[in-house]
Amino acid sequence: MNVRDANGALLVEGDSVTLIKDLKVKGTTVTLKRGTLIKNIRLSEDETQIECRAEKVKDLVLKTEFVKKA
Repeated sequence: MNVRDANGALLVEGDSVTLIKDLKVKGTTVTLKRGTLIKNIRLSEDETQIECRAEKVKDLVLKTEFVKKA
């Protein structure tokens, strides 16, 4: 499975990524700001999504089009 970020860089389990856009998290009042570093990502079964933990949000699923490899 080839999981790629917004720039086309290959992502692997345990990588760190940076957000390229402000994202509102559904179900909370938290907004993840552009430039937020997210460490230790996990790959999901869908190539367009990754699983991670952000500052105040556990078990977050992000689309790869909103992240770039750090």
